[in-house]
Amino acid sequence: MATTKADLVEAIYEKVGFSKKEATDLVELLFETMKGTLSKGEKIKISGFGNFIVRQKKSRVGRNPQTGEQIEISERHVLTFKPSQVLRSEVNKLLEGKTITAEDLRRHSKSTI
Repeated sequence: MATTKADLVEAIYEKVGFSKKEATDLVELLFETMKGTLSKGEKIKISGFGNFIVRQKKSRVGRNPQTGEQIEISERHVLTFKPSQVLRSEVNKLLEGKTITAEDLRRHSKSTI
């Protein structure tokens, strides 16, 4: 199970005390700001969390796996996320030595938002 936008709204509603409408508006504003920044090709750096970067990939020759036919894969932009060392360490501590279920992650994310 993944954390959804509704889960983020609910966490803000419960922990900060905003109304559900205010929490929804806040989450929407955050995502719209991030989309706008990334669509301009700019980087988003969130201290203690990580970096969102839009990269340019050059065109290249690929191969159809069924037929073996060569095709050209066009030039494109890709979005990448590189977690910070802080986030990486925190996640590794959480996952160390145990099998994590979706429920574990959901419970942890709700306790830290």
